[in-house]
Amino acid sequence: MAEFKVVVADPETGETFQREVDGQDANRFLGRELGDEIGGDAVGLSDYTIELTGGSDETGRPMREDVSGTRLKELLLEGGVGFKPSREGERKRITVRGREIDDDIAQINVSVVDGDGDVADAFGEGDAEDDE
Repeated sequence: MAEFKVVVADPETGETFQREVDGQDANRFLGRELGDEIGGDAVGLSDYTIELTGGSDETGRPMREDVSGTRLKELLLEGGVGFKPSREGERKRITVRGREIDDDIAQINVSVVDGDGDVADAFGEGDAEDDE
């Protein structure tokens, strides 16, 4: 059975929220690719639409949008997802994972793209100071 840690980003406020999903909610992510938009029901945001923006597997290998499928692939990178060069012109061979989500993925990064209201309030994590 699939189990994921989902990191939900709210681009309006810059906040992120982590949720553990398993069972039927996790199955909604299987077979999807980076860039796909799905309903937020799987992470507890029923009135929102979320976009899959990234992720990583159990060993920390990042998902890349330019690698098809679920496979591992070694790429010679000059920068971008998976490698940040320390000097100009540096290149390095890095193993990355494809853009499709499967059971090997441990973390999925998503961003809220549509919905009404505050995401923190939808998760029940609104500011306690506002209540006082």
